[in-house]
Amino acid sequence: MTRGSAVRYPFSAVVGMDDLKLALLVNAVSPAVGGVLVRGEKGTAKSTVVRALAALLPPVRVVGCRFSCDPADPDPRCPDGPHDAAVPGEERAARLVELPVGASEDRLTGSLDIERALTEGVKAFEPGLLAAAHRGALYVDEVNLLHDHLVDLLLDAAAMGESHVEREGVSVRHAARFLLVGTMNPEEGELRPQLLDRFGLTVEVAATRDPAERAEVVRRRLRYEEDPAAFAAAWTDAEAALARRVTAARALLPDVELSDAALRQITAVCAAFEVDGLRADLVTARTAMALAAWNGRTTVTSEDVRTAARLALPHRRRRDPFDAPGLDEQRLDDVLDEHDDDPEPPEGGPDGGPDGGPDGGPGGAPETESVDASGGDAGQPSGSGQAERQTGGGGGEQEAAEPAAQYKPRLFTVPGTGTGAPGRRSKARSPFGRVAGARPGARGVHLTATLRAAAPHQKARGRSGPGLVVAPEDLREAVRDGREGNLVLFLVDASGSMAARQRMRAVKGAVLSLLLDAYQRRDKVGLITFRGASAELALPPTSSVDAGARRLERLATGG
Repeated sequence: MTRGSAVRYPFSAVVGMDDLKLALLVNAVSPAVGGVLVRGEKGTAKSTVVRALAALLPPVRVVGCRFSCDPADPDPRCPDGPHDAAVPGEERAARLVELPVGASEDRLTGSLDIERALTEGVKAFEPGLLAAAHRGALYVDEVNLLHDHLVDLLLDAAAMGESHVEREGVSVRHAARFLLVGTMNPEEGELRPQLLDRFGLTVEVAATRDPAERAEVVRRRLRYEEDPAAFAAAWTDAEAALARRVTAARALLPDVELSDAALRQITAVCAAFEVDGLRADLVTARTAMALAAWNGRTTVTSEDVRTAARLALPHRRRRDPFDAPGLDEQRLDDVLDEHDDDPEPPEGGPDGGPDGGPDGGPGGAPETESVDASGGDAGQPSGSGQAERQTGGGGGEQEAAEPAAQYKPRLFTVPGTGTGAPGRRSKARSPFGRVAGARPGARGVHLTATLRAAAPHQKARGRSGPGLVVAPEDLREAVRDGREGNLVLFLVDASGSMAARQRMRAVKGAVLSLLLDAYQRRDKVGLITFRGASAELALPPTSSVDAGARRLERLATGG
């Protein structure tokens, strides 16, 4: 769906969140970076910032087709083409298209145009959201809750810059180049590592703990809610300055040079952090070049490489789901210094503010969200793996043991209910559940697919007036997802006796192994501990292995 004409919160009015704003602006300068994945707790204005970006994207010139073709370089395979090169086209604002969590594959990629099939008897293509987002931005809120096959389709299109549709007798290829932004709350579930790697950059966001900054956030939000138009008007100059800077950086980007020294730094950093494949090297290089253009330079500096690595590598260095997020910035600096053959950056370039100087925006409070290439702290990995002692409520000393080595557990399965969340463990016992597609057949008729199959033949079958002529060969049955996830509840004895002979260490290793198995099979996990005559829900049911691993590492014995 595309957002309406409601007044959006201005991008330049967002307080803090430097890394997120910088990552979005870098992608606005160079969509080839590959998009942004925004991870963070609820209520941190992730969606607000993403939606505000649309106002900063340069306008696009289109020829008037449904696929937003560029008159200067039209898509030769455009279903609405060919286009006359002499037609100058018209200018419009770049679109921000939103993909709802409940969207179907048809809505994402497009499908048969039923209206034309009924009225004209032809098999025509109805574009989906990928076509609508071409030359604009595609925003997926709660991307971790999308079904994997939709995420695969989405990321394939973003990587290839085109969408290929083969369904219901329609064969279409069309351009689909867009700025991809996904947001997610890790506590609600993780993305597979293969899908994480397909996002160019990632940013972890959290609410500020600075009372003054929190007060300014609330102050601005209340002003916006009181009069959105007046609030947005007060930030018009700051928004215009950012938009001009994005346009100028796009124009400068082709002239940016990536020196051999900078390239050696990039590859050395990627090798030092042991990231898989070469996508990390490419993304880091593209990001560093976009950062140079954003700062008005034609040469990539070591600081550009450092900032690019902070944004491009954290989600790629996680070797398994239990690795702490973030990047060891001290190690990053050491690697860069070791391979630093680059001269100091030139003096006099634009500084960290989005308009090249201090914020200067309205509001009266000191500005804290200047978009600097140096950014904020991306988050250091937690050192929670060391054993620690703490005082328990029962009066005894409690000790948190380090978990033993993980292993591959035996596969356990239970029958599914047929109404559970999609997963990879249990076979559904009933015909109810998520519809994954359709196929010829008459058991459990899929009405929409049946109508689509019958629509192109109405003219040949002599249909007149209302109604639809459906033949037996048009019938389609629903194909349902045959696997479901489960709730895996761990009951752990945390009494003092578990400290003997490293029993808790062995238990933690076993539970972590089962937790990893649950993650791979899309289960929800919960953790209950008991000691003495009491029990405690240590981890409410969640799809987040990060949350489970953190709670387990802090689990103590004794009391």
